[in-house]
Amino acid sequence: MSDELDLLRAADPVRADAGPWRDRPLDARAERGLNRLLHSRRTRQAGRRLVLRAEAAVLVLVAVLAFTLSDAGSRPAAAAPVALAPHAGTRPVPLADIVRRAEARARTAGTADGPHRGSHLQSWYLSMESGPDAAPPVTVPEERITRWNADGSGSELVVATDPRHPGRPVIHDDDGHWRTVSYGKVLHRKTYPAGSEARHSGPAGGTEPPTDPVALRAHLASLYGGVDGIRTTSQLLAALSSYRQEWTPGPRETAAIDRLLAAAEGLRPAGAVTDRLGRRGQAYVHEGLDGPSRATRQMVILDPRTGELLGLEDTFTKDQPDFKVKAGAVVSYEAWMP
Repeated sequence: MSDELDLLRAADPVRADAGPWRDRPLDARAERGLNRLLHSRRTRQAGRRLVLRAEAAVLVLVAVLAFTLSDAGSRPAAAAPVALAPHAGTRPVPLADIVRRAEARARTAGTADGPHRGSHLQSWYLSMESGPDAAPPVTVPEERITRWNADGSGSELVVATDPRHPGRPVIHDDDGHWRTVSYGKVLHRKTYPAGSEARHSGPAGGTEPPTDPVALRAHLASLYGGVDGIRTTSQLLAALSSYRQEWTPGPRETAAIDRLLAAAEGLRPAGAVTDRLGRRGQAYVHEGLDGPSRATRQMVILDPRTGELLGLEDTFTKDQPDFKVKAGAVVSYEAWMP
């Protein structure tokens, strides 16, 4: 056995200083995720929203939109909401039409029109516990702004906000313990000096995303795909979520994203919808059968005028009794802003 172990130790096929999973310091998001894995007893198995940062082995954070927050001082638990529903009587817009509009916009874009490193994200996360003594699901909203500059300097800001309930207390995950904090409370703020991006950004930090859809898919697969790359629509949507956390695409990148979506198997138009930030969009739905629970529906929301990605929503289509979650509950929601 010792001979086999020596061979395995010597086999190291991946250099520690190369590739998207090279050794480097954890960024703030990776550190928080690692702390949750080490110190929280909560089981996070429910969604495909795996936030895979290059530095962290695996950060599993199951997310959902907050349904309602009770008054200040009440218990920090909330029922999971029902999914967004397309407006009745609205005509679904084919993805081919979105692609044409996005490509027309891309042709008139200038050099200053992106892409830009960093992102502005409003998200709602649901943490769930399993077992007979499990607490009800808890919803965690937060707003995150990440910016990187040409010289490698940057900043991260995380704030407790829920735009649907302005001014009301917000639930916050304090290292695995749930408590309410005041609306707008700064949860994390950090600035990075010039030259810091390579050490603290995610796996896509030094690589500008391609504007060709075939090259973009390969790019996403190399950075965010599994062992077999990106083989399913669910995997594609998960990779786009990770990509969008690191880049704000310009018109040319948006057109490439829309072409990828138009070619995605099983992604069907569902009609007009108003997203969680009150923006009008077009919804496209995919029944996910390849996730951990094989019981999720994924909804992509696009701006019908520009093709920009407005949001991603995951919903359970079957009851999850181990987690006290009913069918129709939203597992995760991400709303992207400029």
